[in-house]
Amino acid sequence: MTEVTGPVAKRILVTGGTGLVGKAIEKVVADGEGRPDEKWIFVSSRDADLTNAAETKALFEQHKPTHVIHLAAMVGGLFKNIRYNLDFWRRNIHINDNVLHSAYETGVQKVVSCLSTCIFPDKTTYPIDESMIHNGPPHSSNFGYSYAKRMIDIQNRGYFEQHGCRFTAVIPTNVFGPHDNFNIEDGHVLPGLIHKVYLAKQTGSALTVWGTGKPRRQFIYSLDLAQLFLWVLREYDEVEPIILSVGEEDEVSIKEAAEAIVEAMDFRGELVFDATKADGQFKKTASNAKLRRYLPGFQFTPFRQAVKETCAWFSTNYANARK
Repeated sequence: MTEVTGPVAKRILVTGGTGLVGKAIEKVVADGEGRPDEKWIFVSSRDADLTNAAETKALFEQHKPTHVIHLAAMVGGLFKNIRYNLDFWRRNIHINDNVLHSAYETGVQKVVSCLSTCIFPDKTTYPIDESMIHNGPPHSSNFGYSYAKRMIDIQNRGYFEQHGCRFTAVIPTNVFGPHDNFNIEDGHVLPGLIHKVYLAKQTGSALTVWGTGKPRRQFIYSLDLAQLFLWVLREYDEVEPIILSVGEEDEVSIKEAAEAIVEAMDFRGELVFDATKADGQFKKTASNAKLRRYLPGFQFTPFRQAVKETCAWFSTNYANARK
């Protein structure tokens, strides 16, 4: 890699830089995908409270980014969302408004924010695509988080129409990988299951999966998503959001996901499904047709390989992993 002479052309600020996707982007950049004219700055909640407008503005004035990847959010699994819908709404609305407005005020050229497939209407046809975001209310279990994330799309449109800002957003399906939150109560389904299998293996007990195991999901490996984030930042010029996902044919049931983890961790105990626990949405199949029009040849890591790598990372880093 050649050294840059003079100031770098791009200063890229990544909010939520120590989370699942931020760490994946950091690894992909460090492993050779970064460019000589790019300076990458990864920040976390320790660097600034993004719910506070003054702290957010100070962060932007300190680092003077030309580009922003906005990942910071209050996130959690199904059961945490059900309990704290108001908190999810308020905190995420504050964070998103502060980040986007500071980006506008300090002259940032491009912002790529991260949405989620849970923002789509609960009652819809499948597969869902980018045109359907605002067609009806989201699932009632996480309406606070979902509406707050939807509003980023509204703000992006507003900043573009009123000020010409090139702010956009990506919509990944269920992300997993190293540095995830493996908390069993509050984490997402896959890391929660990985932690459960790890503990069941230690204690010799059965593995209990919450729900029937029938709901279906598209999972995207965090390192694949990181590669796609770099492409969006550098090449994707639309303000309209884009779904980043494996194909519809790669959707797996929660039961199949649990079995993949059991195999990856060589768990020999009993597998039990607790049907008294909520399943959440049965499916939220997303179309990646728009992504494929842009990147027809992009290769996703096979699901079982990605699960194996994630399980290996968790086992190795158990003492320090978020859990």
